[in-house]
Amino acid sequence: MSSTQEKSWRAGRFWWDCSQPDPSAHPLRAVILDLDALSDVDVDGHRVVFNAAFAAHGLPIQWGVARYQQLLALHDERQRVTAELRKRCVGPDCDVLTEVLADEICMTKDMMFDEMILDAGLTPRPGLEDLMNDAFLAGLPVGVVAAGRRRWAEPLVRQLVGDGLVETVVTIDDVSGPGAELYRHALAELGVAGHDALAMVGSVAGLRSANAAGMAGVVIDPDASPVSPGAVAVRPDFAGSDPLRLPACQRLHTQWWVQRSPTAA
Repeated sequence: MSSTQEKSWRAGRFWWDCSQPDPSAHPLRAVILDLDALSDVDVDGHRVVFNAAFAAHGLPIQWGVARYQQLLALHDERQRVTAELRKRCVGPDCDVLTEVLADEICMTKDMMFDEMILDAGLTPRPGLEDLMNDAFLAGLPVGVVAAGRRRWAEPLVRQLVGDGLVETVVTIDDVSGPGAELYRHALAELGVAGHDALAMVGSVAGLRSANAAGMAGVVIDPDASPVSPGAVAVRPDFAGSDPLRLPACQRLHTQWWVQRSPTAA
């Protein structure tokens, strides 16, 4: 008899009659959030700094929220700037000028970002504070991964969630490449395996990275499709009528791995 079967027997029920997944069979040992799950850093941070960079170059470009969300479909920041410039550029030298100017704007934005991001007024997503307090009181370690430099990412995490609630912050300064490497490094820092942790991600790209690191992932994005392949759940934030508190995280984590168990039918 397995330990799970023995626990069920001692509780006065047989293991094969259980209608609910047994959390003890799939314990949640850590939560790892990406920076975009904490706050809308793209729209309320990067977009604002890019607008300042456009102004610094004397360009009459101001990205609104809707336009910036469209551009997020492109792979990286330089592609987004290039697409915007090409849309507005005319003349025989347009392509050459666009490539040069795009590089200059991105360099300006990078230089301005460190100084502006902490004063951009970013706020934590609704319900995040409750989840962080739950984890702290339960002694459950929390990590944060950020596809950015430590010099601004770490202070921003402290600004959003406070001191002492996050055990590790992993940035691109810590790994050889972004994506899944960030999550693998965070797992190693926390001393847990991928199947023992739950990821909270702010984008589908973040979800793919967490899945690639062997983790179940919850998408926290008010604009995400309700159906995201690979997601254990998709939510606009951590609050609502069914808030994403620690018991809900445990339940989602357990359900995810039970459904993927070789014995699941």
